[in-house]
Amino acid sequence: MQRLLETEGKIIGIDFGDKRTGLAVSDKTRFLASGIGQISVGGMQKTAERICEIIKEQNVTGGVVVGLPVNMNGSLGPRAEHAQKFASILGQKLAECNMADLPIVMMDERMTTMVASRYLNETDTRGQKRKSVIDTLSAQIILQNTLDKLKNMR
Repeated sequence: MQRLLETEGKIIGIDFGDKRTGLAVSDKTRFLASGIGQISVGGMQKTAERICEIIKEQNVTGGVVVGLPVNMNGSLGPRAEHAQKFASILGQKLAECNMADLPIVMMDERMTTMVASRYLNETDTRGQKRKSVIDTLSAQIILQNTLDKLKNMR
């Protein structure tokens, strides 16, 4: 988290999944997270490559936040290890794209899918529409939680 305080500019939030990966980006002032969609390219390598392209397109200069699926008791299970492996691969891809100085931070994502589901229930979003937005909304919540924590650390 400290590493994000040492940078300026937009931050990208990632809710990595095997099938779909949700993405969100902050504004330059790091006040608000906005969902920018999801990608379904398949595999960690291809997903990391596509995210490198999106980081360039979105002019992200402040850092990367990857959701860490921590168990409710605080322990790290196989899903968390999978997310950490993805973050490592993304770091390698960023280095290949001359963006090695962009910090990658893992952020506890407990409850984000539940919060996203509750919101979608309240807005009566169902079926295929729900599938297409839940990962983006989760990434947005992960990133907004990070932005709020950064504000409190200043």
